[in-house]
Amino acid sequence: MNTEKKNEPPHPSSLFRNWTSWIGVVVATGALFSFFLLFMLDAISKSSSPYLGILTFCVVPVFLISGIALVVLGAWLERRKRKRGNLSVPRMEIDLSDPRDRRRLAIFLAGSFIFVMLSAVGSYNAFEVTESVQFCGETCHTVMKPELTTHDHGPHARVACVACHVGPGASWFVRSKITGSYQLYAVAFHKYPTPIPTPIKNLRPARETCEQCHWPKSFVGNLDRTFDYFQDDVSNTPYSIRLLLKVGAGDPEYPGTTPPGGIHWHILSGNTVEYIATDPQRQNIPWVRLTDAQGVVTVFRAPRFTNDISQYEIRKMDCMDCHNRPAHRYASPESAVNRALAENRIDQTLPWIKTNCVYLLTRPYTNDDEARKAIATGLVGRYPNDPRIRPAIAVMQQIYSDNFFPEMKADWSKYPDNIGHMIWPGCFRCHDGLHKSDDGDRMIKSGDCNSCHTILAQGSGPDMLKMTPGGQAFNHTGGDYDLGCSVCHTGGP
Repeated sequence: MNTEKKNEPPHPSSLFRNWTSWIGVVVATGALFSFFLLFMLDAISKSSSPYLGILTFCVVPVFLISGIALVVLGAWLERRKRKRGNLSVPRMEIDLSDPRDRRRLAIFLAGSFIFVMLSAVGSYNAFEVTESVQFCGETCHTVMKPELTTHDHGPHARVACVACHVGPGASWFVRSKITGSYQLYAVAFHKYPTPIPTPIKNLRPARETCEQCHWPKSFVGNLDRTFDYFQDDVSNTPYSIRLLLKVGAGDPEYPGTTPPGGIHWHILSGNTVEYIATDPQRQNIPWVRLTDAQGVVTVFRAPRFTNDISQYEIRKMDCMDCHNRPAHRYASPESAVNRALAENRIDQTLPWIKTNCVYLLTRPYTNDDEARKAIATGLVGRYPNDPRIRPAIAVMQQIYSDNFFPEMKADWSKYPDNIGHMIWPGCFRCHDGLHKSDDGDRMIKSGDCNSCHTILAQGSGPDMLKMTPGGQAFNHTGGDYDLGCSVCHTGGP
């Protein structure tokens, strides 16, 4: 019999065999399980939430690091106790023949299993919550309130935030995680500007998001639209314009389709339009480059723009250059009141009601409550004892709450809307009649209203029945002016 083995000192047990380290192992295991579950759910889902990155790459790692720290802490404490020669140090020694140890082991395993399962359920529920529009808009309530409110009242109210702000794919998935993490920091430490600046610099190209649902190459043709206006006079005189918008369509890649043309000509596959903007909001565009289907390149410049273009970013035109407020549109005071009058939510027979409503909407207020009180007081003061004003007050207060956010300094005046050319330059950023080709032989078309729309009827009452299929010349009610619309029409008073 070999007696040497008996005389050997017992092998010291591992420093990690203590309750603190084992608890750390359970916490770290649960965190790892949650991380992989969240990562896989996000990877296989149709859309991705940028805020899910905060959970996956910020919150879960905190628990993982905490678990690892507990493991190390337990080993360090165990080492200290052994160095002091404390023989009564409890060891994680399990004797399965001992009923007490069996009970302890069963409780530990059951607790670990419950912890891991709760982590899985919690992770999945967190995934579901962060996919919602409410999470994106309400978690950072003050900051995102303007965007959530305008989204809920906009044409994309049923489209989740992540569908446009992230979209599918691994590369943008990673970018969104980084962006979401910074947003968390910015909100926590109040590092965000007011109002939130636009356009978003790292927004995904529209070809990879918008065009998943909208196909500009398909035939659209002309869209029949009627715009209702009310003049700033005592009678709130109505004036409407009915026109055909030449949205256009056609794809040169598909023979037999309508020839390319109309407004969507700018982004058809046969054309490439690029431009330089010299301001952050892309309202000043002094340089445009057109590459046509035959590969011919033409550069157009605004007068006095002789700058070195290497100093600027050259942007390829896409949907967002015109449809720059697709889901978060702030109605201007004038357009909101015009619509309310056209829908008879405000009585048109109230004298000067259009002017008074626009005036009250554009007063400086510090918060929504102050604005609502001022609107009610102002209208009652102008129309005392008139029962027709009560419904108008409610409508006006709702218009303000839906479109004005004084805490974030956000309203129509801070966010250019490039659709059309009424209160912002829009189309006239390029089509101003000033952009000429370098050789001086060509100019970006301007001044011809019928290029993009045909006015069928205009005026009020019987005038709107006098349809002219070939189109009418625009009749400006205030006289003829050789200026862009936005020079006078600001959307406010």
